[in-house]
Amino acid sequence: GLWRDSDQVRLQMFGHDLNYKHSANFLKKHPNVAPAMRSILLNWLIEVCEAYTLHRQTFYLAQDYFDRFMMTQSNVQKDVLQLIGITCLFIAAKMEESHPPRLRQMVYVTADTYSEKHIIQMELAVLKHLRWQLTPETPLSWMNLFFQLSANSNGSDLLERQFPLDFYLQMTRLLDLCMLSINALDFRYEVLAASVLCYFVPQERVEAVTGLPKHVIQPCVTWMAPFAQSASRFGKETLKDFAGKKIEDGHTIQTHTDYLTMLVSVRRADVWMPGCHSHRSES
Repeated sequence: GLWRDSDQVRLQMFGHDLNYKHSANFLKKHPNVAPAMRSILLNWLIEVCEAYTLHRQTFYLAQDYFDRFMMTQSNVQKDVLQLIGITCLFIAAKMEESHPPRLRQMVYVTADTYSEKHIIQMELAVLKHLRWQLTPETPLSWMNLFFQLSANSNGSDLLERQFPLDFYLQMTRLLDLCMLSINALDFRYEVLAASVLCYFVPQERVEAVTGLPKHVIQPCVTWMAPFAQSASRFGKETLKDFAGKKIEDGHTIQTHTDYLTMLVSVRRADVWMPGCHSHRSES
């Protein structure tokens, strides 16, 4: 039945996830890198994804590779961040896309700041330090599973992509915005995904569908409140039209919106929300 199958999928994903660790503390190893620099880099990677009509999952893989690679390094200089970021996206696209961008296209989007040789050298370093562990369950893969379970709890096929599109676009925007904050890395990816769902579906239902108890989800839901408020001020996200892509696949393409402006209003709200923890000021 649906629930037994979904439990099996979730257990497989969770077991798989134990091999992949992320932490918001990695910036302590990089005194020259401020949290806002990570936000700006990830925002730029989202723009590159939209420009090349890459899938959402490609961005989320790149984000995961970047954060985990930074955990393995120390004292990275800020002028190398863009090289690490575009290299992580280059690897992610090769993992996820049927037609990944060419190396020269990656050089082009850095305005020729780096050469093809730079990216190839960095690619070897990233692959080595990630130990070729390139298939994490991302916050997006968890959200897709939970959203399907929630939408399909009437008994239709678990893995059919029958989510209400409008909801899905608002949810992916909120998840994107949250991932631009380093403090998102305080939470497990599945908890982030479940918490996003709580802003669109009754929390009791989310707890039932995800199998995550309230005491696990609640701290993340509370942390996420200013992000949800900021995103909602920008009106509804609508499906963009991508030339050459079938419209029913449009929701799987990574889209960019004014995330950095949204993040500014999140930081302002944070000032008025005592108890919201922060590793360092992100502004």
